[in-house]
Amino acid sequence: MKKDLKAQEDPNKEKQRLLYYKALHDIANQIHAAKDIDEILISLKDSILSLFDADRTTIYVVDGKTKEIFSRFKVGDIPKEIRVPINNNSIAGYTANTAHITNIANAYDRHQLAMINKDISFDRSWDTNHNYVTKQILSVPIFFKKYVIGVLQLINKKNGGRFILEDQNSAVEMAKILGIAFYNQNKLSKRRAKQTKFNYLIRNHIITEKELQKVTEIARTKSSTIESIIINKMKAKKEEVGRSLADYYNCQYVPFDPNYPIPQDLLSKLKPVYLRSNLWVPLAREDGTVRVLVDDPQQLDKIDSIKSLIPAEHYELAVGLKEDIIQFLDYFYGTPAEHEEGSIDELLGKLEAPDTDGPEDSADLLTENDNTIVQLVNKIIKDAYTKNCSDIHIEPYPGKAGAEIRFRVDGNCQLYQTIPYNYKQAIVSRVKIMADLDITERRKPQDGKISLKKFSPLDVELRVATVPTAGREEDVVLRILASGETMPLDEIGMNKRDYDLFLSMVQKAYGIILVVGPTGSGKTTTLHAALGYLNRPETKIWTAEDPVEITQRGLRQVQVSPRIGFDFAAAMRAFLRADPDVIMVGEIRDHETAAIAVEASLTGHVVLTTLHTNSAPETIIRLLDIGMDPFNFSDALIGILAQRLLRTLCNDCKEPYHPSRQEYDGLVRSYTGDFDALGSPYRDDLTLYRACGCDQCNNTGYKGRASIIELLEATDEVKSLIQSKAPVEVLRDQGIRDGMTTLMQDGIRKVFLGLTDIQQVRKVCLR
Repeated sequence: MKKDLKAQEDPNKEKQRLLYYKALHDIANQIHAAKDIDEILISLKDSILSLFDADRTTIYVVDGKTKEIFSRFKVGDIPKEIRVPINNNSIAGYTANTAHITNIANAYDRHQLAMINKDISFDRSWDTNHNYVTKQILSVPIFFKKYVIGVLQLINKKNGGRFILEDQNSAVEMAKILGIAFYNQNKLSKRRAKQTKFNYLIRNHIITEKELQKVTEIARTKSSTIESIIINKMKAKKEEVGRSLADYYNCQYVPFDPNYPIPQDLLSKLKPVYLRSNLWVPLAREDGTVRVLVDDPQQLDKIDSIKSLIPAEHYELAVGLKEDIIQFLDYFYGTPAEHEEGSIDELLGKLEAPDTDGPEDSADLLTENDNTIVQLVNKIIKDAYTKNCSDIHIEPYPGKAGAEIRFRVDGNCQLYQTIPYNYKQAIVSRVKIMADLDITERRKPQDGKISLKKFSPLDVELRVATVPTAGREEDVVLRILASGETMPLDEIGMNKRDYDLFLSMVQKAYGIILVVGPTGSGKTTTLHAALGYLNRPETKIWTAEDPVEITQRGLRQVQVSPRIGFDFAAAMRAFLRADPDVIMVGEIRDHETAAIAVEASLTGHVVLTTLHTNSAPETIIRLLDIGMDPFNFSDALIGILAQRLLRTLCNDCKEPYHPSRQEYDGLVRSYTGDFDALGSPYRDDLTLYRACGCDQCNNTGYKGRASIIELLEATDEVKSLIQSKAPVEVLRDQGIRDGMTTLMQDGIRKVFLGLTDIQQVRKVCLR
């Protein structure tokens, strides 16, 4: 009897299965025929859902650049996007992160979620906003080969029960189809993308398309190539940029090689000035083939010129950077260039050995080794620039002790080289000549400026200060000035709360914003980032600076000169008669400047300025102490941003480790706030990083710097406390209640992000 019954049921099941596979086949054809991923996510979602016994479905795609998964949908006719981080904090993120199928009977049951992973939580906001209750969730990874490239989620089984094995198998089949489709769509999108010389860098996530656009805009306004800006500003390796050029031009990339054989037979009839202006150089002739290095192997008129000037049976073109081609030309033709300097030790070796028996002043200001001294000074500056040094210290000692040269890198001084005493005065004099200073004046300090491009291919500006020291010596400090480019506000390093709040502050109609911190804490960079955000044709912006280090088109920038009576206060009085919308003042140094700044901010202008104070709350006390009226000041104040720069761990060698409970508790105590809000509980997989040391960071373990931020908003409560002249502790407590993160707290946040360690945070934070 049972056999007969089974025989009667089988045809129906077989028919249903055939109908299912026909529908699956039809939908698979639609998926593979889709013009892009959006059509799959938006237009075909309902067709995909019809195959399952589920109320809703969500299809996510992996974004490898941001380490997120995203899905798109329409609200009316408006496309929307949701993004979820690939981590264990959400169900979809957990599926993408672990590649595990997840089947949940009740998404609201925390105990059930914890059984899967202790970090998983369910975000109920969508349910709340749409009056919906999510119960069952089947979450399946979408694979292509062994890689997870998406997630398919089925939500709420129609009969109210749990998703069964049959549902799971059907979802896996659909995931396979989606995996192939997503992979093919990705290939198509790459083909559609416009090919550029830098596609290799974008494909390998060395730079982003947005960064490339920004670099291209910078290159248009400056006499630099896109390649050099990518190397110097985006910190891409020269070899990576060369590989990208080779990939694009389908030829070999050749970097400069000081040991390359000089092709005298090819150079004899060519003029170096012509080659330099056209950016090509012959490298060799072998078996009837001439090898030529050129900046653009696809520039036909240049190739025709090469063929007419150097007849040959065959030509082999290689691509090179502009800087490399110029270095080859200088090397081949024997003209002075940076490569001829060699290493610092080689240059010192060219100098005559010091005569230790001679008198101390036996060396003239400039000796017969003048050419080597010139190369030596250029080499010192070039090495400092290459090492991202902010200052060069030339420190002669009395007698025959010689001179030490130290570089300040990432806030710390480090010894670069010791110079023989016979040549210390020659080096100091050479720097003074370059800065147009009086080389005979050793009794008084002098200030000047060097534009290095007058003396070297390197386009760098330096501020020079000389200070007389004991023993009739002179110390020289060279500050390498900022590149003149504005850092975008979103790259300053603020957390989301501070970034959103600071944006709202700078968009106020009037008021004063202060950026505070010690010298070298990045205040000017932050101010110019804010001005860059405000810099639009409809906004008139005046700045008073000493000196003007960063220039922006659209800003009217003024260099103050206190020696002639044109100080910050005088500049501000002039600005108020010049129809400003926004005024930036380099620094408040006295009561007069502060009073004019407050007056300007109360008469309908936004004023941005700086002050040398330790924290945001302490700034209020300082300004009240120099005589500011508490009522006017509180009315004018929008907010105060305090910042520091701390050294970051070297990405090439930083070492991951699991902190002890004692170390973790110490970080919690130092945080002195709502530590749980950081979302970094102590657990077995908690990872911090520590300094190690390698060639890339000069064995210090640190490379680069990052900002830590403390942003105090002038809320009604804070304004009331200012008017009552409340002490700094009360102001700080109120700021924290209003959401302010202290410098120490932001530093500890960056420790847990793996950017730095607690030692560096404590070096720059008082509390």
